[in-house]
Amino acid sequence: MNRRPKTTIFEHFSDLKDPRVDRTKLHKLIDIITITICAVISGADTWVDIELYGKTKYQWLKKFLELPNGIPSHDTFARVFAKLNPEQLQSCFLKWIQSISQLTSGEIVAIDGKTLRHSYQKSSHKPAIHMVSAWATANQLVLGQVKVDEKSNEITAIPKLLKVLALKGCIVTIDAMGCQKEIVLQIVAQDADYVITLKKNQCSLYERVENLFNSSSSNQKLKGIKTNFVQSKIGHGREERRYYQMLSNIKEEVDPSGDWLKLNSIGLVDYFRQEKDGTTSFERRYYVSSLTNNAELLAKAIRGHWGIENQLHWVLDVQFSEDDSRIRKDNAPENLAIIRQIALNLLKQESTETTGIKTKRKKAGWDNDYLLKVLGV
Repeated sequence: MNRRPKTTIFEHFSDLKDPRVDRTKLHKLIDIITITICAVISGADTWVDIELYGKTKYQWLKKFLELPNGIPSHDTFARVFAKLNPEQLQSCFLKWIQSISQLTSGEIVAIDGKTLRHSYQKSSHKPAIHMVSAWATANQLVLGQVKVDEKSNEITAIPKLLKVLALKGCIVTIDAMGCQKEIVLQIVAQDADYVITLKKNQCSLYERVENLFNSSSSNQKLKGIKTNFVQSKIGHGREERRYYQMLSNIKEEVDPSGDWLKLNSIGLVDYFRQEKDGTTSFERRYYVSSLTNNAELLAKAIRGHWGIENQLHWVLDVQFSEDDSRIRKDNAPENLAIIRQIALNLLKQESTETTGIKTKRKKAGWDNDYLLKVLGV
């Protein structure tokens, strides 16, 4: 990913439509957004936290915000974010990301979903919100996210997310839920490659891939080209080994009807793990891909995809308390999820402090000059 000169994020909220009627606008929308982003960067997780942050930092915030009626109350923050259009907020987020970074050829973009576990509304029987995010694995930046409709699933959300991303030359990785012909077609149409997990939800394709690898293991002659790659890791009393195999140029065998566009190869990963006490475990996974003749690149894409779980989802849950959030009303959970991802991207971009996200958030709360560095001001 190529980094462009930093653009102050607040420059990208000019098109955000204020959902309030004029007579109730005691506070400017840009002030509310700015305080929220600064507060979340600095460790705030709730509306009460955000109000307290604003009051504590009032004299400093007054230097660059108008604040005509002081700091908004926590109820005001809650009402505004409940009414704010999340698609418009997401659009501002995307414009900012595109202004500071550009995906480069060969970069791995992982697509994965996450449920905001406490966002359900028991009184109205609304289920918890599920979001699908795009993650640039090399630079660890969130590229965008979309909400999964209540009566739908990730299959319909993934195409919406892909549509807003500039993916030319990238490698898109998706779990088995995204193993759909239409999604593959869209990825290829956007001039990108793909590595997608294959499970039995695609029964016929799964059986053909399984049989081809079984034939390969039994030394039966295949037309395709086979490449291998091995990764080993030993530490903390545990030994892990991953054996990657890629079969290329087997289009006729694996997809005789030609339903899967640019299906150039299939992949297999055997994962062995031995604990300190001698207990062992084994797992095998299959993949379909547009890549060819490069098991090492396949391994890089697969490992990169696994990173979205501990580098994005885990950080949001543990460092930003996303799973514990009780914010549920209307659009507020989705909008605050976008704010968290903005905050995470800003913290990831700031490189002078080499500690973890938790420490960076504390320092931003304690040190106004450091917060300005994070904000790119």
